[in-house]
Amino acid sequence: MSPRLRNFAYLLSFTPAMFVVYGNLHGSWLAWLNLVYSLVFLGIIEYFTGTSDANEHSAAKDPFPELILFAHVFTHTSSLCSLFYGIHEGILQGAGLIGAILSTGVAAGSSGIIVAHELIHKISPVKRMLGRYLLASTGNFYFYVHHLRIHHRDVATEKDAATARKGESLYVFFIRSVREQIMQSVAAEARISGKNTWPLGNEVFKSLLLVMLVMASVYIYAGFTGLLSWIGMGLFANFLLEYVNYIEHYGLIRKPETRVNEWHSWSCNKHISRFLLIDLSRHADHHNIASKPYHTLISYAEGPMLPGGYASLILPALIPGWWFRITHPLLAKIEARAN
Repeated sequence: MSPRLRNFAYLLSFTPAMFVVYGNLHGSWLAWLNLVYSLVFLGIIEYFTGTSDANEHSAAKDPFPELILFAHVFTHTSSLCSLFYGIHEGILQGAGLIGAILSTGVAAGSSGIIVAHELIHKISPVKRMLGRYLLASTGNFYFYVHHLRIHHRDVATEKDAATARKGESLYVFFIRSVREQIMQSVAAEARISGKNTWPLGNEVFKSLLLVMLVMASVYIYAGFTGLLSWIGMGLFANFLLEYVNYIEHYGLIRKPETRVNEWHSWSCNKHISRFLLIDLSRHADHHNIASKPYHTLISYAEGPMLPGGYASLILPALIPGWWFRITHPLLAKIEARAN
């Protein structure tokens, strides 16, 4: 695949937002469209489609992938606004409102948070600020600090709250990981500031202020129903974020003194995962060079490969016995290699 064709393939990442906006503006069963599209239809398609493991050589300053990131800021905001507009105008009610919350949450996870992850790794203050806005729009106030300062440093060790332990279910991981990520982020900022309080220079506190600003804006426009819907949307989006963390590092172990390499992250070259999530699935290379733009990430010939794609593995991950059955034999081979 040429870099130009690959760049156009990234346009797949905009399809969830398209379904969300259409569903939220029309209500009823149409509000469920993106939930079915992203978690059912794409999961089935991904199961039967192949992989794209070629390393397309592209200039780091290729403008098209950068434009995709900025466009996602607009489409994610449009998705959220369509939800609140649908509530304000009475379009979304009952089962339609539930579908809208879940569908918007899926898009916020697959578009908003994923793009935020890419933007906060940039040097540009403007891009980082946009990334923080995307995170705050989903209610997330811990990821910015934890991911940049702790996760990349401690990944695949017991110190990292975002690394799932072998035998840990997604549900246990979600509760433990979020709690510990918040605690580790607050502690890290307290050490930097030299205080136990949260001054304005504290990054976690600033992220919380952004979240509160979003909450106030939602309440003013869409009322209590809008605020509750935003909370539900954010919870679902952040559950999907932690699902991604779960499958990206599940059961992998690294000695703290060992440099992070391609054996400390699960990667995936499935077409849907690559282009829907702007190459987040080439996760090993991201941890190898965290500042590397998403469109320049490569696939390694060796290293852990997920037994499916991000969309097709959601159901197995939700059923612990199934997840353990398909991943533990792969972990045994990885552990045997390490020994």
